[in-house]
Amino acid sequence: MVARRIIPCLDMAQGRVVKGVNFVGLRDAGDPVELACRYDADGADEVVFLDIAASHQGRGTLVELVRRTAEVLFIPFTVGGGIASVDAITELLRAGADKVSLNSSAVRDPDLISAGARRFGAQCIVVAIDARRRPGGGWDVFVKGGRENTGLDALAWAREVVQRGAGELLLTSMDGDGTQQGYDLELTAAVAEAVPVPVIASGGAGSLDHIAAVLERTGAAAALLASLLHDGVLTVPQIKADLARRGLPVRPLAGLDDSLR
Repeated sequence: MVARRIIPCLDMAQGRVVKGVNFVGLRDAGDPVELACRYDADGADEVVFLDIAASHQGRGTLVELVRRTAEVLFIPFTVGGGIASVDAITELLRAGADKVSLNSSAVRDPDLISAGARRFGAQCIVVAIDARRRPGGGWDVFVKGGRENTGLDALAWAREVVQRGAGELLLTSMDGDGTQQGYDLELTAAVAEAVPVPVIASGGAGSLDHIAAVLERTGAAAALLASLLHDGVLTVPQIKADLARRGLPVRPLAGLDDSLR
């Protein structure tokens, strides 16, 4: 069985890690370089670094901060926010990112997905999908930090971006974001079933049971976490030990405190 991944997410605005509820009410959650180092040492499988205000504010991702963060990491590192061209993808990968995450720019210019995949390979191209449940059923895709409804259907858009070359999807439930009420299992399962690439589940983790549920029951390859880790409610070793006890494959178990097994 493929090991499930635990991925801390560093949402950033104005050079600081922030966290909110339903994409609003942002509060400071720490220094991105310091947090990235902590999660690397704790055994996180990857780190996602998102400049969440970049597209809304019409500026580029903070490349220098990406470079400083990448210098201290030994695990894969994805960066997103305001990436609108192949040149921008090139700059971020050269700065040390292993992958880039496209969201608003992919909706605006879907050919960017294809162009990026052709030049760098599908494994470097992650498409982030922020989805909100429609009153009549299904989910709409939102962009610009959750501020704009595109009218796109989330499942149809997921299929399209994979056909265009995305090697992975970062799927966030806007309804669950920051609420700690649990992942949207229905949304995650529907998207995971619709595409042949890994899906990272995001939005709503509040307990070990929530993390286990999304990884056991939906087909998600990874769970993204922010406030639970930033606030010290849970640690990566605790999460991995719990998943291992439930029979879910994780990596690495070596080095975990015996009391957490």
